[in-house]
Amino acid sequence: MSQLVEQLDAHQVESSLYSESVEVSTEIQTEQVSHEVTLFAEPIFHLKNFTITNSLLNAWVVVLILCVVAWFLRKGLKKVPTGLQNFFEIIVNGAFNMADSVTGSRVKTLKIFPIAFCIFLFVLLNNWLGLLPGIGSIGFIEHGAEGAFFVPLFRGATADLNTTLALALISVIGSNLFGVMAVGFWKYFNKFVNIHSFMEIPKKIGKDLTIVIVNPIKFFVGIIEIVGEFAKVASLSFRLFGNVFAGEVLLSAMAAIFAFILPIPFMFLEVIVGVIQAVIFAMLTLVYFSIASTEEEH
Repeated sequence: MSQLVEQLDAHQVESSLYSESVEVSTEIQTEQVSHEVTLFAEPIFHLKNFTITNSLLNAWVVVLILCVVAWFLRKGLKKVPTGLQNFFEIIVNGAFNMADSVTGSRVKTLKIFPIAFCIFLFVLLNNWLGLLPGIGSIGFIEHGAEGAFFVPLFRGATADLNTTLALALISVIGSNLFGVMAVGFWKYFNKFVNIHSFMEIPKKIGKDLTIVIVNPIKFFVGIIEIVGEFAKVASLSFRLFGNVFAGEVLLSAMAAIFAFILPIPFMFLEVIVGVIQAVIFAMLTLVYFSIASTEEEH
């Protein structure tokens, strides 16, 4: 009799454990995982106090691709180009001609071109890499206060404002440093704080009254130019970020409506937008460098 009671108790314990496991598995199955396109890049892991985000990982992949391709091209250079070398020489030659139309001088182009072309390749690959399958869809699930949410392992770097802001700072600060080296510190400084214009006023009083009126205006125009340098950073960073991020949202919305066929035309559109935005960023960089290397009188 006692053995029968023990068997019944064990059976009740097993059944209760089974029902609890069924409830837990049902809760896991019914738990919804949210996935939204965020304005900020999601953190993946930390190196001490440095946060590694998914957009930063994507940027490192692009840098690695560029380094590997450059190494292979450099290793296999020939006097008579063939294959990949021939393809890149056509692109570089066309880019040189386009840069010459902006700078007006092949000598100046040779100095500015490496920076502008590297920016073009980096932006272009980041724009296109964000369209590949797996970018934005391969990741892991995190649990937070608001429930479970999906974190993609990779995300287009140019869809992160931090990346576009860094590129804009490189372009604007680099152009100013190039201007200082090209025309000299004093001449370049007088483009913004035109002390020279005020120093000429006492010399021209009684001889040329036009300078008394024009030179103070030139001084305040220089102050406006300082504001314009900050506006360049905002313009470059927000234009690129806004276009790429809008493309991400558009593709996500189309995929949510119907995952098959419907997003394809919009992906082709984003491929074209990626090229256009990379060209615009590189061309504006060329313009900023070219203007900075020109003396004020010209």
